[in-house]
Amino acid sequence: MASVLGVAAQVNEAVARKIGAGLRAASQGPPDTLRLVVAPEELRSATEELLRLRARFLITVGIDARPLSADYRVLYLFSLDGEHLFVVLECAVSPDDPHVDSIAALVPGANWAERECRDAVGVTPDGHPDPRRLLLADDWPEGLFPLRRDFPYDYRPPAAEGVAPVPKQPPEGASVLPIGPFFPVLEEPSYWRLFVEGETVVGCDYRGFYNHRGIEKLGESTLTYNEIPYLAERICGICGFIHSTAYCQAVEKAAGIEVPRRARYIRSIMLELERVHSHLLWLGIAGHILGFDTVLMQTWRMREPVMWLAEEISGNRKTYGMNTIGGLRRDLPATVVAKVLKVVDEVERESVAVRDAIVGDTTLLARTKNVGVLTGDWARQVCVVGPPARGSGVPIDARLDHPYAAYDEVPPRLCTQQAGDTWARVLVRVEELLDSIRQVREGLARLPAGEVLAEVKDEIPRDRIGISVVEAPRGEAVHFVMTGGDNRPYRWRVRAPTYPNLQAMPAMIDHAAIADVPITLGSLDPCFSCTERVEAIDVSTHSRRVYSRQELLAMSRELTLRGGRR
Repeated sequence: MASVLGVAAQVNEAVARKIGAGLRAASQGPPDTLRLVVAPEELRSATEELLRLRARFLITVGIDARPLSADYRVLYLFSLDGEHLFVVLECAVSPDDPHVDSIAALVPGANWAERECRDAVGVTPDGHPDPRRLLLADDWPEGLFPLRRDFPYDYRPPAAEGVAPVPKQPPEGASVLPIGPFFPVLEEPSYWRLFVEGETVVGCDYRGFYNHRGIEKLGESTLTYNEIPYLAERICGICGFIHSTAYCQAVEKAAGIEVPRRARYIRSIMLELERVHSHLLWLGIAGHILGFDTVLMQTWRMREPVMWLAEEISGNRKTYGMNTIGGLRRDLPATVVAKVLKVVDEVERESVAVRDAIVGDTTLLARTKNVGVLTGDWARQVCVVGPPARGSGVPIDARLDHPYAAYDEVPPRLCTQQAGDTWARVLVRVEELLDSIRQVREGLARLPAGEVLAEVKDEIPRDRIGISVVEAPRGEAVHFVMTGGDNRPYRWRVRAPTYPNLQAMPAMIDHAAIADVPITLGSLDPCFSCTERVEAIDVSTHSRRVYSRQELLAMSRELTLRGGRR
């Protein structure tokens, strides 16, 4: 703790030297979080100083604080990984002039985060390189910001008339090849516009966020602290326990709640079992993308006993419903420990056999080596996380950088590769799968006795913040909570690992063959929101048109009434 306090003091002093009176306030609470309030005009300079100190950008948080302090707040979250410290740069922005300076030129990974803050709260990042909408639908009315406090969570505004999307223009002489939103082998919708010359990709444009579920709005409007974990588990169909753990830890940190050691161990065990079945699922999908369906069949067969274990422990294959503020709602039955060990032993044996089979497969190597290369330098700049980062030689892992649950006593082995290609990402995940099995064994062997839930006697105090990071199979998930009244957060912010990782795709497929795009995208193990729009191209005139949700519904109903006949 003393070292964290010392590092925080050094960071505070460095920023104060850099921006002088532009540093308006500094506080530390929780102990691993340094909160620096800076003048909006000094945001870039403060960011430059944090980057000099090797801080890594995580996400922005836009807060409508008008009921509290008559302003908006924009928080930029950074991590000093080796020092186990979070740094928050906070700007108070006047509602009369809601602008801040963009830091995207300094941190390319802040591109989407700043655009989302503008869409949701209405604070404009001046000087941003791509001012197009990100979060809001193209026909969303101007001047309506869904994360402002006076915007009802259940309000559905009328569609704006005559509003068209603003696509990125292809280079001169290039053709546009739409991929998605639905296409074979990727199990979720994804919409990309590839700019191609012949069979070579020379650029691309991505449009997502068409079906935003509004979970953050629900978290601050209608759900209580202990109802949100069930919603958090539904952020991702694979990483449910990861998100509920990250949310609970953020609240526990803000409120100063000490979780019992047994609960922390069980959280780690469940998180690693989730990593095992997720990596097996991904390996199967990767094989399917490449036409190697033997891998798909084998790994998904191997995954099933892990899912049965989850159901025996929690009652559900997924969305376990175990996490709550202060620990767990149910213990790990002693009768199931022997079964867990037996299952992971068998999964390990079969995983080693799969690994030994694929490492020598010449076809697999031809489709993955030197394909989708992501350099370590660009991975850092765009703030890539998880296996894509570690496959490019970036040694980050939330379990080590900010130890939580029982990872201070049962740490992971950092699995990295240097090549940065799709094959490197395959190797990282296979190594992590086997290491997760080791951690499950060690966690069970060292599992302490005791309670699994701390008694929370007092009301959670207001205006405290908590930042929690959890290493999901896809990479670091970030949850931010600012506590409020009425037994619910004032602000809950979520950043899933796919959010930064998708921003690396344009560089990964630049001058790649069209045929390599699906496996490159698949190598990120992406998790998309659903989409509700389609771009169609008339092959005779080469004209493009984007169909709205209403048009697609009308076309679908008309086709249904005709019995499926055109």
